[in-house]
Amino acid sequence: MSEKRDYYEVLGVAKDADEKTLKKAYHKLAMQFHPDKNPGDKQAEENFKEASEAYANLSDADKRAHYDRFGHNGPEMGGGYSAQQYAVNLQDIFGDLFGDIFGGRRRGGGGGASRGSDLRFHMEVTFEEAAFGVQKDIAIPRLEDCATCTGTGAKPGTRVSACAQCGGSGEIRVAQGFFAIAQTCRACGGAGRTVENPCADCRGRGQSEQERNLAVKVPQGVNEGTRLRFVGEGEAGRGGGPRGDLYVVLSIKEHPLFQREEQDVIIEVPLSFPQAALGCSLEVPTLDGKVSMKVPPGTQPGGVFRLRNKGIPHLRGNGRGDQLVKVRIEVPKKLNREQQELLEKFAAASNEDVHPDNKGFFDKVKELFG
Repeated sequence: MSEKRDYYEVLGVAKDADEKTLKKAYHKLAMQFHPDKNPGDKQAEENFKEASEAYANLSDADKRAHYDRFGHNGPEMGGGYSAQQYAVNLQDIFGDLFGDIFGGRRRGGGGGASRGSDLRFHMEVTFEEAAFGVQKDIAIPRLEDCATCTGTGAKPGTRVSACAQCGGSGEIRVAQGFFAIAQTCRACGGAGRTVENPCADCRGRGQSEQERNLAVKVPQGVNEGTRLRFVGEGEAGRGGGPRGDLYVVLSIKEHPLFQREEQDVIIEVPLSFPQAALGCSLEVPTLDGKVSMKVPPGTQPGGVFRLRNKGIPHLRGNGRGDQLVKVRIEVPKKLNREQQELLEKFAAASNEDVHPDNKGFFDKVKELFG
């Protein structure tokens, strides 16, 4: 296909569809277009791949939020799924729909195997690092398989026995009329095994906390709260289950001079009255260093000047924002005699009364408002 369709359009759901609605829509399309049911039909195969890609990205909360923000052209922040990454068969589809009801077990999920927990790490970066990107080394404490017992939980040289209660499945099936409901085995807690001689180092848990050093590459143009996902860098799974993921959440230090508005950098510079009235040339700090900026005569308080391409680089690497220079006119709190005389002469030449009759002013206010 020459151009990707919107994922929500592919599944035929609204953008606020919940997980249940997404799964139902995908199963309907998968069963309709699966290659096993449409041998030799290239269009059905393409439709199946398209639906699979849409569901895989929208069913993942992190990828869905990323897609909602950037669409198909967004940057990869954790390895988006593509249509070529799927190997789904009808057994998986029917298993998702009916496995829980009839006590069936999904492939790769038996014997007490469970996915490891996801981890969240908060990383602080400077204003400049968020703008131009940076690579930082971090140390993550996470659960790993015990090196002594290799994750079995048993003392080296001893055996791990299958749970006598559930036969090693980790589940007890309870018949209720026509249905059979699978419940977690209470004897082994779903592990499917029992340890008679526990490992002394991990006390039979099979896992211990260890420190993982990881190089985190922060892309240019990130915002406050950006989440970077590292697949498989979470805690180890149990019983051969897959690892969880690591989410690095970014916070940006406040800058003493710069503020940010999307991809634009904002700075406020002070001007004296003579500089604003007569015009001047200023050295203005930017993310790239100081640049010279001309201030025209008659510049008013609150005036804004734009320095093109001096802002934050775009996340997708396509150009930069601008720097906005806001002018603040500073009024001196104290004047020497010469300064006061000169300003009074300026006021007189401008026909301005620098000594207003306050009584007359308040009389007029009283007349207007009672």
